[in-house]
Amino acid sequence: MAVSAVRVLGIDPGSRLTGFGVIDLYGQERRYVASGCIRTPQGATLPERIKVLLDGLSEVVMLYAPHEAAVEQVFVNVNPAATLMLGQARGAVLSALVLASLPIHEYTALQVKQSVVGHGKAAKEQVQAMVVHHLRLSGTPQADAADALAVALCHANHRTMAARVPRGLTVKGGRWV
Repeated sequence: MAVSAVRVLGIDPGSRLTGFGVIDLYGQERRYVASGCIRTPQGATLPERIKVLLDGLSEVVMLYAPHEAAVEQVFVNVNPAATLMLGQARGAVLSALVLASLPIHEYTALQVKQSVVGHGKAAKEQVQAMVVHHLRLSGTPQADAADALAVALCHANHRTMAARVPRGLTVKGGRWV
């Protein structure tokens, strides 16, 4: 009996550059499908940027037909204006995924780094290196695309762990109860 793949779309939202990464899951195996960035025009207004993000992500969803999506959560920045802009970009990303009727899973940057690198304080270069390692890539993806692939890998790891947990158990305070 053939194992069917689950296709996961990982997203690293940004107001100027939004990374995306697509992987297929075959049981424990993870296979690279595609990655890239949606770039908003410099000097564009917020509504113009949101339209570019919505259209770009809708195109990615249509082209790669993922079954699930994983999105990095926004962290609170020192600069409130930058945090607000990032939140609005993330809202556009979530809207595109909701309109595509995709199940959406959210992970913090700490969760992504812990899952992919092994510790939550990993540098971008470490994340990129581990993405290359886990997906056996011949080259290093652009940083935002690598972050999006890391989000997809994080979700794959959480899916695998959740499948192994006996029914009825949940996590509270970092413990299974």
